[in-house]
Formats: sequence, structure tokens, C-alpha cells
Amino acid sequence: MTPASVGFQCPECVREGHKSVRQPKRFTGARVGFRALPVTYSLMAVNVLVWLSIMVTGGASSRIADFIAIRLQGYCFTPDGGFVVPQSVCRASGYTWMPGVDDGAVWQVLTSTFTHVAILHLAVNMFSLYVLGSFLEPIVGRLRFLAFYLISGLAGSALVVWASAPAGSTVGASGAIFGLLGVLVVLFVRAGQSLSPLLPILLINAAITFFGPGISWQGHVGGFVGGLVVAGIFTSLRADRKAPLQWAALGGFTLLLLAMVSVRMVLF
Repeated sequence: MTPASVGFQCPECVREGHKSVRQPKRFTGARVGFRALPVTYSLMAVNVLVWLSIMVTGGASSRIADFIAIRLQGYCFTPDGGFVVPQSVCRASGYTWMPGVDDGAVWQVLTSTFTHVAILHLAVNMFSLYVLGSFLEPIVGRLRFLAFYLISGLAGSALVVWASAPAGSTVGASGAIFGLLGVLVVLFVRAGQSLSPLLPILLINAAITFFGPGISWQGHVGGFVGGLVVAGIFTSLRADRKAPLQWAALGGFTLLLLAMVSVRMVLF
């Protein structure tokens, strides 16, 4: 017999009772799985490993950081620093050309979202990722959470390419993390919850974005808007039978972001 709040129950009765209890579902329609956070921890691990690779290859002067940070305009790398000259002149002089998105280094729109140089920058972003991932990954599911993170980061990079200085470089997971904040806002609204608990967090992050020194407001704003869009797609098409439509719409949004980057490359 199994102890209960009132008396005892037979094991068969308990099993039958569990079968008849309706399981909670996510906003997207899939069942909630209260497991570990494999995607959150994996994303954190990738960010930390990239940071370690940068630290052991020179830190702020690491060529790895130069290669995977997002910049529109490439530059000529020399032992004494770097300078902007035509690529042909750089190579003819025996120096190394560090490509930008304009040179075809499209991978930077994604790799930059896993790149950190300062330990404080990494620590703040990983703590934020852990907090948001602990809440969102069990609710939206592993694949959806990964999609939210990556596409939000891509949206942040797309605005960086359009609105940042061509010769400047941008790194950090902040765009993807701001996208997760945007997802959180949409989920609160769709669930009919008040945004009051989120307002202090949103206001603080807005202040940091627009008034903090050395902050890429382009990455933050682009990521936040990207998070709003992808969460809106999934919550609008939330039934299980509409999953193909969800992914198709998400793929279309991804292609739109890549097209934005491509157009900027042509115009530059």
C-alpha cells in the first residue's frame, strides 16, 4: 500500500490515477519536460571554450578573436597592430589580412555571438544565460530554445552590420540574451500575465544599452526585436499540428536576416 494524505492507496490505484491526470503543456503546445538544461549548459560551455581559446592565444591581441568577431570592413594585421589598407596591398607587403563581413566572412554574424574577451563580460552574459535558460528551456523545449538563441543572435548581428562603424568590431552573447528577454516578454503577454515583474529588468538593461560605455546598442536592440519576432511566430502557431508552419516561418525570418546582411555587403 502507498501512504496518502488520507489513509493508504493500492499501487494499482495510484498508477491509474497518474494516467488520468492531464499533463501541463508549453505555450507552443508540446508537453513540459522537467529535466536538466542541456542546451543552456552547452551554449555556456561553447562560450567559455571560445573565451579560453582567445586567452591562450593572446587575449585582446588574439588573432582568433579578430577572425571571429564581427566587423564589416577587413583590416591588415601587423605585429605592431593593424591598419586599414586595400587587401592586395596588405598581402603584397607580407602582412595578414583579417577579413570582415564585406570580404565574405559571413560566419562572423554567428561566431561573434559566442566571442568574449573580458572575463567580466563573459561572466555577466553567462549568468544571464543561465537565469533565462533555466526558465525558458523547460517551457519552450530544447530545439525551440536553441532556435530562439541563435536567431536572436543573428538578428543582433544584422543590425550591427547595418548600424555600426565599418572599421569597428563587436563581440558578445548580449544580442542573443536580449533576444531571450524578448521571448520572455512575448510569453508573459500571451499568457495574460502582467509585465510588472519584468519592467525593472527591462529598464535596467535599456539604461545599460544606451548609456553604458562600450556597449553595442545595435546588438542589444537587434537581438531583442529578433526575440520578439521568433517568440511571436511560435506562440501564434502554437498547436502541435502547426509545427511545420512554425519552422517554415522561422526559416523565412532567418533568410530575411541573412538577406539584410547580404544587401549591406553589396551596398558597402
